[in-house]
Amino acid sequence: MNVDAFQKTAPGGAVTRAGTGAAVISVRGLSKQFGTGPIVMSGLDLDVQQGSKVAIIGANGTGKSTLIRMLVRLVEPGGGDIRLLDEDVRSLGSASLKRLRSRVGFVFQRHNLVTRLSALTNVVHGVQSRRSGPRTWTQLLAPQEVRAEALHCLERVGLADKAMARVDTLSGGQSQRVAVARMLMQRPELVIADEPDASLDPKSGEEVMATLAALASEQNATLIFVSHRMEHAIRFSERIIGLGGGRVALDKPSHMASEAELTRFFHHD
Repeated sequence: MNVDAFQKTAPGGAVTRAGTGAAVISVRGLSKQFGTGPIVMSGLDLDVQQGSKVAIIGANGTGKSTLIRMLVRLVEPGGGDIRLLDEDVRSLGSASLKRLRSRVGFVFQRHNLVTRLSALTNVVHGVQSRRSGPRTWTQLLAPQEVRAEALHCLERVGLADKAMARVDTLSGGQSQRVAVARMLMQRPELVIADEPDASLDPKSGEEVMATLAALASEQNATLIFVSHRMEHAIRFSERIIGLGGGRVALDKPSHMASEAELTRFFHHD
């Protein structure tokens, strides 16, 4: 399949993925500058379609993490428009923004787990996007159906046997998979991962990325992830977006990209 069959140009010059349904993410003219520092983003346009897997690459300082955080206003945009899951993100009040964020599963480089608690309790915490109160604080208090769902989420990431283990006894790769299970507990429509493999050894990093990609496929969830590992960008995505000069500087199908090409892009932008 050639690039033209894969892409089409939307109004405003944004490149979209053809044939995959409605856009889950639609960004127009996005800009960002931190204080008087350099301009991080200037007029960025981007569409991401439902069910697709997209890797974001680029040199340090090109705004990869800033971009994905602006999608849900963890970082406030300087200008431009953002539609996410059919919501006008920049117009949302605090309560509506909280509801939108509950529909998005985040996996960060830092696991953000409560290390003195069990893996199962940490996964139960994921239900707080849908429920509140003391029965979401620990697996001991959780209703049976919540506890069973949390166990199932651990099973899906291959850690059912570690359910009662304290997180501080787990390896880095296992901890990151617990974080993925907690994210699954949210039942997200969109998964955003910011270098989930960066702090892990190569084997663990590959396992975590393979788990994320497989789970996204199973649930027809959209996956967008930032990675510095070009082999992961190619293997676990369908489309690669490269940031440079404050905009999208590269946009191509993953199967048409090579590690050498992406490495050159990474070091030149």
